Amino acid sequence: MHLAEYLQELNKVKVLDPDQERQLWHAYKEEHSMEARRRIIEAYQPLVFKTALPFRTLDNIMDVIQEGTVGLIESVEGFDPAKGVAFSLYAVHRIRGRMYRFLKEEGKADITCLEKEPDSGDSWLDNLADNGTPVTELAEIHTASDMVLDAMGRLPQKEQLVLNQVFVKSQEVKEVADMLNVSTAHIYRLQKSGVRRLRGMLSKFMHNWK
Repeated sequence: MHLAEYLQELNKVKVLDPDQERQLWHAYKEEHSMEARRRIIEAYQPLVFKTALPFRTLDNIMDVIQEGTVGLIESVEGFDPAKGVAFSLYAVHRIRGRMYRFLKEEGKADITCLEKEPDSGDSWLDNLADNGTPVTELAEIHTASDMVLDAMGRLPQKEQLVLNQVFVKSQEVKEVADMLNVSTAHIYRLQKSGVRRLRGMLSKFMHNWK
């Protein structure tokens, strides 16, 4: 599955209200309902996406998301609702840990920059944690991904094609240039122009989303 397809599937996820979530945890933990387990994992998939955002420019982003999903599943299986801890806070550390370990093993990303301490004193990895926000707020992720897909669709055709091939399908610039029978410099120009247009379309939304 490519990133664009993943975002489309993410937008279909239904956010649980607190009562629904309590009922699902009871059904899974007390009655061993696999359907309840599935629905919890599905409902928290946006948390995996949110945690993967710092790695969104990597060519193996979908592998990172897959590892994060494994961490989410492990969290669902190990979580004890009776302890009164927000599941998002409990799960994000395992999700993040899975992603971090995968990238270190792959050796495809410089993770050391994430371990440096910013002005707050916390590491960048610590700052990726969800601070116990209610699951209903994860609906923002749906809005974000939908906005990006909509903005992509409004780009000029060639810019849209280049960004889709390079960023979504992780294709090399030279391969895209060969496919379009143009120079790599021209692809870079289209890429730069497309990114600038996207930033313009999304700037107001991202400002309000912070």
